[in-house]
Amino acid sequence: MKKIFVFLLSILTFSAQAAESTEGGEFKPGDMIMHHIGDDYTWHFADGLVLPLPVIVNGENGWDVFSSSNFYNADHQLQPYKGYVMEHGHIYYADANGKPRAVTTADGEAKAVGPLDLSITKNVASMLVSVLLLFLVFMSIAGAYKKNRGRGPRGIQSFFEPIIIFVRDEIAKTNIGPKYERYMPYLLTVFFFIWFNNLLGLLPGGANLTGNITVTLILAVFTLLITVFSGNKSYWGHIFNTPGVPWWLKWGIPIMPLVEVIGIFTKPFSLMVRLFANITAGHIIILSLFSLIFIFKSIAIGPVSVAFAVFMNFLELFVALLQAYIFTLLSAMYFGGAVEEHDGHGDLGHGDAPYAVDPHH
Repeated sequence: MKKIFVFLLSILTFSAQAAESTEGGEFKPGDMIMHHIGDDYTWHFADGLVLPLPVIVNGENGWDVFSSSNFYNADHQLQPYKGYVMEHGHIYYADANGKPRAVTTADGEAKAVGPLDLSITKNVASMLVSVLLLFLVFMSIAGAYKKNRGRGPRGIQSFFEPIIIFVRDEIAKTNIGPKYERYMPYLLTVFFFIWFNNLLGLLPGGANLTGNITVTLILAVFTLLITVFSGNKSYWGHIFNTPGVPWWLKWGIPIMPLVEVIGIFTKPFSLMVRLFANITAGHIIILSLFSLIFIFKSIAIGPVSVAFAVFMNFLELFVALLQAYIFTLLSAMYFGGAVEEHDGHGDLGHGDAPYAVDPHH
């Protein structure tokens, strides 16, 4: 426990240094926090430790690929490069003055225009790192199963096997039922993808990937598509012909079908917002606690701020796992509702889920 505390304290000290390293001038906690939780064309770990990332754009002269470091001069001030300029985290065409080129819209408003941007940003790079890490971990586990066939798990296999069994028995089987196996690849993938990226985001300079609304949107859309395309006759019948509801609420004034259709989209929407809000809020709280050190510039505030930050980091370790569990659990519940057979009698069409499936079968 002592080693874990020392390691975490070292990470927090490094994180505090990273938090302090803003461009010259008065310390602005809001700018610092938005810089750390937002996406960028460089990966900023700490003061003096910056990894430039590749810029890939399709502009007026075709494709251009170059390092994002070209947008900065020797004083780390932004400058135009090859007809492009970076401003507020976006790349635009540069005008003669090195400012974003603007066009006038039909409403008479000036709008900055830019190229098609397929750059490897901090979030994209972090996602690639997490995917590579997932491949290495689970290819290693798969190899261990083949090598130790018939024997007890060892090493990293012994750590992940109980987690995989938990997802299978307590999430998939319980909420989906006999057809759970077809959904296991997705449930395991989304669980470990969210968990790994939540943990990576707590490291110094870590990207706020699962706190990016676009990432959580894509994950929620995957759950939505799997749910919709898995829906059987009973599922769609429950939506458009809800049992136990007066006919005039279904056909005369179709309130219930409308409510049910809206519910198809509000469920993944809640998945998206829940994951985004919880992860982003955790980052903001921790960075805000660090900011107190540089706002008050008092030796009395430092230990208090670090103590609260240590507590929040321990809490975020739990939240990282909890949010992965909640997203996976709710996805499994939606899949279970789509594939279960409704008899429509006595249960008002809600079926018999959750299922009580023998985990040994």
